[in-house]
Amino acid sequence: MASGVLRDGLYMNVFCRFFLLPLGLFSSSLCGPALDSVFAWTLCPLNVLLIIVDDLRPSLGCYGDKAIRSPNIDQLASRSLLFQNAFAQQAVCAPSRVSFLTGRRPDTTRLYDFNSYWRIHAGNFSTIPQYFKENGYVTMSVGKVFHPGISSNYSDDSPYSWSFPPYHPSSEKYENTKTCRGPDGQLHANLLCPVDVADVPEGTLPDKQSTEQAIRLLEKMKTSASPFFLAVGYHKPHIPFRYPKEFQKLYPLENITLAPDPQVPAGLPPVAYNPWMDIRQREDVQALNLSVPYGPIPVDFQRKIRQSYFASVSYLDTQVGHLLSALDDLQLTNSTIIAFASDHGRRVMDLVELLSLSPTLAGLAGLHVPPRCPVPSFHVQLCREGQNLGKHFQLQDLGEDPHLRGNPRESIAYSQYPRPADYPQWNSDKPSLKDIKVMGYSIRTIDYRYTVWVGFDPREFLANFSDVHAGELYFVDSDPLQDHNMYNDSQGRDLLQSLMP
Repeated sequence: MASGVLRDGLYMNVFCRFFLLPLGLFSSSLCGPALDSVFAWTLCPLNVLLIIVDDLRPSLGCYGDKAIRSPNIDQLASRSLLFQNAFAQQAVCAPSRVSFLTGRRPDTTRLYDFNSYWRIHAGNFSTIPQYFKENGYVTMSVGKVFHPGISSNYSDDSPYSWSFPPYHPSSEKYENTKTCRGPDGQLHANLLCPVDVADVPEGTLPDKQSTEQAIRLLEKMKTSASPFFLAVGYHKPHIPFRYPKEFQKLYPLENITLAPDPQVPAGLPPVAYNPWMDIRQREDVQALNLSVPYGPIPVDFQRKIRQSYFASVSYLDTQVGHLLSALDDLQLTNSTIIAFASDHGRRVMDLVELLSLSPTLAGLAGLHVPPRCPVPSFHVQLCREGQNLGKHFQLQDLGEDPHLRGNPRESIAYSQYPRPADYPQWNSDKPSLKDIKVMGYSIRTIDYRYTVWVGFDPREFLANFSDVHAGELYFVDSDPLQDHNMYNDSQGRDLLQSLMP
């Protein structure tokens, strides 16, 4: 579905995500401005601060959204390389994070849900923090970096990826509990959850605790002889929208506009529609008695959803600001690569994929970029399926991929999404592996998005492209919100014919 569009008050499947990386980072470093950048990397390895945000679409000032107050992220973007055409490989937390942290696609990690650990069920693939650790870095994890649980072996992939046990904020266990005070004065497990921080359990929130811990680690690393790789994972703006209530005041309800196209597109195949059953389980949404799967959300509640999403983004922005200010205060900024990414987005023309983050960070840090993966690559521990995007930084000796020098119109990004059936049902948004019957594969270029929904065998991890259940084709220049499916149109058939070998 169209990226960042609110339909019937619910966020649809979002393939588009983004990340940004600072420019000008190498002009001055702790090694001294007189040293050439490549030699500086050798003598004083650069640190890495990887900020991972949960379910953040491009609703930021730096992406042209004038309604959002995100001054800290915008400031970072102003001195960064900002990617506007970056795509996640699967718009679900665990598969997406494992994909970009290993540099492998979901069809390689064989993780489409939350219920398997890639090292056991697919291959003993190295991760980007593991690679930095093996090259002398102190690697640290704070908050939600890997998705917790089975998909990271209940350990956030320790001890492989991290130098010492990852930190999880103690208050995150309350995220989905009854801590939201409703109009009736009682506590509920709501979707919309502005809170008085002093009244919540422990008197704090997970992202505040993660920021505080990350700053403590930066203070320790200030005097370390070893470079560091610090990954900080923030929960917001993932649902529930649980944030300090003062941020709600930034967005008066009367100023909140509705989505530009809230209706389900007429040509959308049913398999592509996400009924968002996890949102429907929240108490305030249940009280609306919405029909399943397409039932419209009342207009006033749509505005409240958007208000709380925007407020959650601004709350997140303050945490990012505190973290970056600490980096400045500790005089670590000029020796640190900062990467900011959402798991599930330029001033750069080319399309890129989120799994390119791993080889790009390795290249920017002066490490040897892992080789391209063979096909198949289940037996190969260290390789990458993404591209090294070093060419965008106009720096030499980054080992960039030669084929990246071509026409940006030749760039392609791939995404996929599993479904249990051809029609929306209770587990459509998050089917377990055993229930996956259909897999949607998307090709995205700067001109169009083409998706084909095909039969899938979960026992063999095998897609059958001769068993086509449905298709989608959107020409993004003339239809930027992707409302008009041209798959069965004559123009669409002409394009699809040209894609055939």
